[in-house]
Amino acid sequence: METNKDFERYQKARKQVKEIKEFYSHLLTYIGVIVVIIYINLTYTPEVLWFIWTLFGWGIGLFFHAMRVFNFFPFFNKDWEEKKIKQFIDEEKMNKNKFE
Repeated sequence: METNKDFERYQKARKQVKEIKEFYSHLLTYIGVIVVIIYINLTYTPEVLWFIWTLFGWGIGLFFHAMRVFNFFPFFNKDWEEKKIKQFIDEEKMNKNKFE
């Protein structure tokens, strides 16, 4: 029984590490592309700073990716989901027992 729980914990931790790794890959790609876009913008059209739109647009997506990976959302994270599932199961059991 304990080995099954250990395996589940291992799988959960492994998934979390994978998500963190994917976030850092996303972050490095963001930094690399933004640097290239800034260079192109300042080299060819320095009078119009259009790179800012890409910086903010993609940055918002990156921000929400970080929020999800590092569990900064107070709602809708994995713990919240598990608690809600347990709550619905318990409510269903209570309702079933009422009518029997």
